Formats: sequence, C-alpha cells, structure tokens
Amino acid sequence: MKTLFLIFSISLTVTVSVKGQEAEPADSLTHQLREALVTARQPATKLVGSAFVSTIAGSSLQYAGNALDVLRQLPMLQVQDGEVSVVGRNNLSIFIDGRPLHDKEELRQLLSVNVRKVELQMVPGPMYDSTTGAVLKITTRRTMSEGLSFTEQLQVQRRRRWSMSDLLDAGYRARGWDFFLSGSFNCNNTLMKGTTLNSLAPGGTSLQVGSLQHSLNEAKAGTVKAGFNYAKKSESLGAYYRYAPERGDFTNIGAEWMNREIPVPTRIMRDISGYSHLASAYYDNIFSGGYQLHFDGNFRRSSVGNAVCTAYPSSEYSEVCSTDRKMSVFWAAKLWLKFPFAKGELTCGTQDSHTSTSLDYRMLDDRVGTYIPSSLTETCQTSAALFAVWSRRFGKISLSAGARYEYADHELRIDGKRDEEVSRRDHLLTPDLSFSYDFGQRSRVSLSYKMSTVRPPYAQLSGSMYYAGQHLIEGGNPGLRDERRHDVQLFGTWKDVILQAAFVRSLDTYAFIRQVHPAPSLQLLMRPVNIDVSSFSMYLVWQRKIRCWTPSLTAGLYKQWLVAAGNDCGRPICSYTFGNTFSLPREWLITANIGGSSRGYMHTNCFSATAFEMDASVGRTFLDKSLTVKLSATDIFNTSRNDWSMNTCGIRVDKYVSYDRRGVSLDVIYRFRPRQNSYKGKAAAETEMNRL
Repeated sequence: MKTLFLIFSISLTVTVSVKGQEAEPADSLTHQLREALVTARQPATKLVGSAFVSTIAGSSLQYAGNALDVLRQLPMLQVQDGEVSVVGRNNLSIFIDGRPLHDKEELRQLLSVNVRKVELQMVPGPMYDSTTGAVLKITTRRTMSEGLSFTEQLQVQRRRRWSMSDLLDAGYRARGWDFFLSGSFNCNNTLMKGTTLNSLAPGGTSLQVGSLQHSLNEAKAGTVKAGFNYAKKSESLGAYYRYAPERGDFTNIGAEWMNREIPVPTRIMRDISGYSHLASAYYDNIFSGGYQLHFDGNFRRSSVGNAVCTAYPSSEYSEVCSTDRKMSVFWAAKLWLKFPFAKGELTCGTQDSHTSTSLDYRMLDDRVGTYIPSSLTETCQTSAALFAVWSRRFGKISLSAGARYEYADHELRIDGKRDEEVSRRDHLLTPDLSFSYDFGQRSRVSLSYKMSTVRPPYAQLSGSMYYAGQHLIEGGNPGLRDERRHDVQLFGTWKDVILQAAFVRSLDTYAFIRQVHPAPSLQLLMRPVNIDVSSFSMYLVWQRKIRCWTPSLTAGLYKQWLVAAGNDCGRPICSYTFGNTFSLPREWLITANIGGSSRGYMHTNCFSATAFEMDASVGRTFLDKSLTVKLSATDIFNTSRNDWSMNTCGIRVDKYVSYDRRGVSLDVIYRFRPRQNSYKGKAAAETEMNRL
C-alpha cells in the first residue's frame, strides 16, 4: 500500500493518459492495457497505464463504512463535511461507475463494501472538459447472482444540533437485466456563529461597519431514483431518472452597527424550496477486436426559490423583503471512439451541451430598491468540442499528446435586453502533453503541460445584487471573463515518497473584492472580479504499512504572486495531514486523522492558521459482515475555523467564523445480498453541470 498510494498520485502527468481515463467498461482494463503490478498491500494498488488504482475490495477499508470513509484514508485526497478535494488541485470531477456525481450525498450513500477500486487522475487530458483539474473515478463491485437485494443505511449525528439521514436501496437482477430503485431522506441542522468587521477611511475619516451572525439552518432533502442496465457480452446500455426535492429554513438572529453606535438587533428569515429532475442514458460497445464506441446523454432541469425577510425588531427600520427564483435547463451529449493507431492508441470524439439559466430577483422594498433594483438575468450557452489524444509506450518511456477544440456561444440578457459587451463567441484550441520515464517499479519521473479554459460558475455571472444589511450588499458580475490557465507539473516517486510540484499561470481568474457602491447612504458591495495570478505548489507524501497500522503523511506548500489594489497577497500557506488506519482482530477498524495549516493567502483572502484538527472513528461488522456499526467523532478539540481577512479597494474585511464541525455520529448499515448497480454512463458535460 505504501508504494501503491505514492504511485497513485503520479496521475498528475497522465502518461498514456487515455488508457486509464477512457477504459470502459472497467472490468476490461486488465485485458486492454499494459499494467505494472506493484507489491500487494492493503489496500492493494496497481499501475494500469497511467491510471493509479487503489483496490478496496478485500482490503482493510472494505468495511470502513461508506465511500467518504474510504476516500478519507487515501493519500492525496481530503474529505471535510462530505466535500472531497485533491491536494494541490482544484475543480475535481467525481464519477461513480462512469456517471457524474450530482451531490455529495451520493458518496455517503455508496457503501465501502460495494467499492471495488478508486482511480485518481491528476491531469485528465482532452477527453474531459478543459476546466477539469482532476478526475476521481470510483468503480463499484458487481455481482452475477440474480434475484432481489436491498440495503438500509441510517446515520444519526449530534453537533450543536441533531441531524439524521436514511437511505433504502433495492435492486433486482435477472438474465442480464439489472433494475434498481432507491430513496433517501436527509434532515440536516447546522448552527454557525460569526462576526464580520469592515474598516475603511473615506475622505480620511475612519469608519467601521460590523455585523454579528448566529445562524440556524434546517435543510430537508430527498431523492427518488430508478433505472436499469442491460449487458450482453461486450455490449451494454442503461438509463436512470432521479427526482430530488428540497426545503430549507434559515434563521439568523444577529446585529448590525456602524462605528460606536449601539448595535441594532436583526432577524433574517429565509425560506428555500426547490427541485431537480435528472435523466441519463448510455450505450457502450466493444467490437472488431479493440474498437470501443461509447455514448452518454444527460438532461437536467431544476428550480430553486428563496423568500428573504430582514426585520429590525427594536428599531425604527422597516422590514426589507425580497424573493428570487432560479431556473435552469441543461442538455449534453458525448460520443467517442477508441481504437489502435500507429502502435499506440487513439481516442477521438465530440462533447456538446446547451445550458440556459434565469434568475428573477424581486426587491419588495421601494426604499432599498433605489440602489438594489429588481432584475431578470438570463444566460444561454451552447458549446461544442472536438478532441483527440494519442498515447504510446516505448519501453520505459511513455508519451501522450492530445488537443481539444472548443466553441462556445455565450449570451446574456438583463431585463430582456441583450448585453453586447458580455455576450460573445469563443474559439479555443488547447494542447495537452506529457512525458514519463520509469526507473523501475518504485521510481518514476514525469513532466506535463496543459492549457485550459475555466469558466466561472453561473451563480457568479448574475447581474443581481442582494441585500445583506443596512450597509452591506452582495452581488455577481456578468462581465466576468473566462480564465485562461497554463499548468506545468513535475512529478516524481521514489520508494515510499512522492513529490508533486506545479506552476500555474492564471489569466483572468476571479477573486472577491469589497468596494463602496453608489447609493444615498454608505453601501459596501462584495462581488467577484477578474485578476491575474501565478502560483507554485509542492507536496511530499509518505505512506507505509507497519503491521496493523498504516500511517500516511502529506506536507505541502502553496505560494502565489498577486498584488491586489496595492496589497501584497503573497504570504505562503504551509499545511500537513497525518492519517492513521488500524486494522485490528475481530474485524475492528480504527482511524485517527489530524491536520493543520499556517496563515497565508489564496487569491485576495488571507486565511488564518489552524494548528491541530483531529477526527477519529471506530467500527466493526456483525452478522457475518451483513451489519456494520461505526461511531465517529469530528473536530475533537474544537479547533476548526474558517477565519479570513481581505484588504481591497481601501476596505479591510475581518471575518471570524465558528462552524459546528465538532460532534459525534453513529452509522448503522444492514445489507441483504448487497449489490451495487453497474450503470456505466459517464458525464456528457461534467464541468458545465457543475457550474449550475
């Protein structure tokens, strides 16, 4: 496991990248690709082309709980509050059996006993959207047994308040047909405490605008999902439909003040309601002894509405109420063909999508409406891409070369009028190159270069502004340009140590600023703007299995070069994580993970230091491994913080936040003939869907 996880991260360089990226179905990997078998440990990992795969089935992590528990113990991966990230990389795309991850709850719902392997690719290549920084592919176990199966999973969590979730998954398999039906319900209660202080000196006079937050958020969400798969020899197809309603109630009891005035109590009530429909279908066929044809199609429609009312119970200020409704429709298709070419392998295809979103914001207060008006923002984007990548191995040398051509037609309408300055048509050709040399099974050096375009999320492209207080406004920026990114990475592994180093030059990436907004009274606006920034990151990873103990240590450095409004934002961030897994007799599994980081800048935000955070869990299986019980504790020493400061446009912002990460949770999982569906569809336009 020590070497395996180390090599696991070399996917940064994507040597023979397409081999690892596009090999579907997953079961055919060992038949289609060259592989270098590394010493088997727990969990076993082997190098297949350029893909680094951790085999979970049969390892100590098989009964860890769910997929999040598995990922939490793998090097180069970090998990916090259900969010998965990769050390040193942004814009992670996650796939489960080829289909895109649509919400973080799916990873909790996926049981570790159903995870067969985990594959990480740090430089995905032209097959994926150019905005994708890393790809995490999870392959589930399939069973050939026929009949009925079901799984029940319950989690009860106590932090500052109680939360719970429940999942029931049922399936039926017969004669190559696989039908599945699942339903889930989640009730999540969180409490956040914080203080925000804005300091400025207009005209040489010092001013301070502050606010106090004590926010309770109660969110209820459910999903109903049904689908099928059919497989016969080398041909397979499948489809599924998912409906996901949600409701939320947000209450903030706080205060606002300016300078030394007596704080004015506030009460903010927000009611959230929404739903989404998702349909996905795929077709896969391997023919003529090496040709593979794959098609994916996705459709998504969603609607989310908010009703917000800010009241000032003990003052003369009147209530400020507003409503907004966001609707989006998304279509996407992806078709590719892989075949032998010039003693290597060539993959070529097309990826197309159409997205339309609308945000109808209504300010119901006439006084506030003079500087925060009602607006209707509509965005429509049609994109088409052609891609090709060729890879070949020459003894110890591996080469990969690819290119992606993208065309995008972006249209923005505000209050029914087309914005000619923002609406545009883009043509972009991006290369993707990598070179790798193997010194042996346990040593390798790699170098790669990738150029990409990163489009901002649709939420940041809105022309609407939101009321956040008597002197505070939040808004988007419809004029944001697409980021152009140049990424050079050097990667090396030697025995139990991995070195990852990357230099990234980002042109027109976006960062947040706070500035004075023209209005009858003092108003401070927070919004995103384009900036240019260069950054360097370096991480060292070490892991080794010592009898029943598997430690994993990651130490890293992030340094950027950015001057924003005369403020030097170059202070580096040093970080570390130390993971520990203990496999004890009688099927006990104990984990203990700690981590921390120093104070430093990321874009215009300066994040405070966190010296020591610790999570732990203990679990065991019963009833011939049909029942799993696990007790977990998060943020044991209550040291988790998200404090940050920002100094832009003559305004300094100091934010002090305390989230309720500290707590305990109990997971109870029961499996009857457990089985995971083998849906092999992939994301037709994974990054475009993430922007929604």
